[in-house]
Amino acid sequence: MWRFIKKTLTFIITVLFFLLIGVVLLGLYYIKDIPDPQQILKGGFKQSTKIYDRTGNVLLYQIGEERRDVIDINQLPSYVKWATISAEDAEFYHHPGIDAVAILRSIWADIRHQAFVQGGSTITQQFVKNAILSPEKTFSRKIKEITLSIWLELRFSKDQILGFYLNQIPYGSNAYGIESASRNFFNKSSQDLTLGQASLLAALPQRPTYLSPFGQHKNELKGRQEYILDRMASAGYISKDQAKKAKEEQLSFQLGGGTILAPHFVFYIKEYLEKVYGPERVEQGGLRVVTTLDWRLQQKAQEILTAQAKKNEKKYHANNSALVALDPKTGQILSMVGSRDWFDDSIDGKVNVTLRLRQPGSSFKPIVYSKLFEQGFGPESLIFDLKTTFRTRAGQNYMPRNFTGKFHGLVNMRTALGQSLNIPAIKSLYLVGIPDVIARAKQMGITSINPDRVDLALVLGGAEVRPLDFTGAYSVFASDGVYNPPVGILKVEDKDGKSLEEYAQNPTNVLTPEITRLITSILSDNETRAPLFGANSPLFTPGIASAAKTGTTTDFRDGWTMGYTPNLVVGVWAGNNNNAPTVNGEGAYIAGPIWNSLITFAAKTFPDEFGGAFPDPLPHTLLTIPMANGNLAADKVVSVDKTSGKLATDLTPPSLIEQRTFKEIHSLLYYYRPDDPQVDAWEMPVKEWVSTHTSAELSSQFVPQEYDTSHTPQNAPVISIISPEANSAATNSLRVVLNVRTVFPLKQLEVAIDDELIKTLSTTDPFDLDIAALEPGQHALTIKVFDEELNSAKQTIPFTKN
Repeated sequence: MWRFIKKTLTFIITVLFFLLIGVVLLGLYYIKDIPDPQQILKGGFKQSTKIYDRTGNVLLYQIGEERRDVIDINQLPSYVKWATISAEDAEFYHHPGIDAVAILRSIWADIRHQAFVQGGSTITQQFVKNAILSPEKTFSRKIKEITLSIWLELRFSKDQILGFYLNQIPYGSNAYGIESASRNFFNKSSQDLTLGQASLLAALPQRPTYLSPFGQHKNELKGRQEYILDRMASAGYISKDQAKKAKEEQLSFQLGGGTILAPHFVFYIKEYLEKVYGPERVEQGGLRVVTTLDWRLQQKAQEILTAQAKKNEKKYHANNSALVALDPKTGQILSMVGSRDWFDDSIDGKVNVTLRLRQPGSSFKPIVYSKLFEQGFGPESLIFDLKTTFRTRAGQNYMPRNFTGKFHGLVNMRTALGQSLNIPAIKSLYLVGIPDVIARAKQMGITSINPDRVDLALVLGGAEVRPLDFTGAYSVFASDGVYNPPVGILKVEDKDGKSLEEYAQNPTNVLTPEITRLITSILSDNETRAPLFGANSPLFTPGIASAAKTGTTTDFRDGWTMGYTPNLVVGVWAGNNNNAPTVNGEGAYIAGPIWNSLITFAAKTFPDEFGGAFPDPLPHTLLTIPMANGNLAADKVVSVDKTSGKLATDLTPPSLIEQRTFKEIHSLLYYYRPDDPQVDAWEMPVKEWVSTHTSAELSSQFVPQEYDTSHTPQNAPVISIISPEANSAATNSLRVVLNVRTVFPLKQLEVAIDDELIKTLSTTDPFDLDIAALEPGQHALTIKVFDEELNSAKQTIPFTKN
């Protein structure tokens, strides 16, 4: 056993020895190409990345135009140094420039994933790769990095190397070095940084754009800052109390220097570039990026949005808004305005709301109706807008209301969607099914809906969406059912002009043209929506073919207007970034004017690009069941009492019974899924509506709900024969004396002997009649009585004639 262990150890040591020799030889081979380390002190030689609009002529932003102010490390507060070491390289003062264990771990991870997935860099290595070497990840560059790092450690002290690092490393927003970053983000020298500020800056070099204080990931930035402070406290650089106070320190940021156009869009693109090409290449690699942004639309969109947002602040207490404009046929982002003012921190202006989750309100309804129409319903299908108690998936009762608080009775689905009625929308969602609607939304690019957290309120905007994704979903309606994912880049070239990527369309057929044109026909129908919004609402664009839908959430926290022309789709959100309620900020009036103004500007200024007419609707086959097919109900033949018009009973005289054809009124669910457990809940308000409906024309079509009450046992005449008594004997004439009681006036009284009619009278009590000329023998006296309602009674008694 010992001999085997000894041989194994010998083999491992031999392999490691030759591996070390190989690394040294590679290092010596590559070292001839390594620049003189003295150039480190002369500054960097990096090329900036330039981001342009779609023409390639308007420069939106320049990434990596280095701004650097060199500062002596000895002038910095000690916690600046300790924060950086805690964040990047806890063993900085104890290693020879490289961390062998970390390097081996990194190599193993790269081998397992067959890609460069994990770093193992010390502060010395990070300085080398940022200051001297190119940003691309290759094996040869890694050898150079290791070799030069060891060489630097031999030539310079640890404090000198840390000073090089702090003066060279990128902190994002074109700030290189701690002094430039401090002035850029906090408007002060790094000598004056607080512990909270120093620890936050130390968090940035790991992912400068992703963790930018001006980006979308402030929570992650705060989390990394607190992690660094905890590490500093654990290492004894600061006390736990100091760490606690630094975490609680309120930090505010500014961005100094540099020109930036369309800033929200620019940082959206920058984050994408860093994800694909890495922060180093984006900051230093000299990329040329041509985006999809239409600078003409962008300028106008920002102008319109800012002006209306200021009005909204005064009138509705809604201080912000956001907008996305897309080409529906390509998915290309033509305009992105993430807030009314990127530079206004009082409204969190740097937050790009187009990428944030917000509830869409009723603007989600067209997605539900698109699925419903696929199943054989259409704009002419009928549905009841009545007070209804629904049962949620959690087993709770849910009784929604319409926005206006009114119910509209029987409506067609064109009216239901055009006037944004909530009850029909919830019924539509129930008919389709929540899972199918979530799947449809996902097909249209909305991936933020958690199936476990939604119920029937989904159709009213109960799930959150990102305005960018939501605008992409609406583009499906404008493009005859084709979904093109939103995209912001047309072309990326490297510093030598070599193409790295180019826009390529990636369409998916989601809906048929038949369905999308039905939705468009409703959303573009100004006459249908006029009863709710008025004939000249912000949704109306005279002379321009456009379709639109609004949305408003609880307490008016979010106002939306989503809509499109045949060649442009625009989504607008308005509200407050902190989710505070507005004052009656309905979507049509806080977001609608922005949408209307941009649609009008685009279609009238550039009609060939953004105008046009919607295609005609296509034939659509409806289900044959009542209501779905546009007919109120099925025909039903019933027996009716002629006199009362009510349902006949067994006591109704046959002469008064007639067969009539009526409309049998039921809920849509009754016809579509008669065995559904919620049928009764849908039926109850329909029955009440039918019984109380006041329209004579419509009421005459209903199946009577009541049975005739004239012909009942209680209303039947009562005959009392006083004379003759049963089985008595008459010697001469027969004297007939009787009493008759009727509820309704007496119409006719008949007297018959042995079924032969003797007398027909219309008299009242008392009744006294003599009947002569009877043959001797057994006879039968029969009395029949009819009242004016044809209720009848009959009584027969036997007697003898001597």
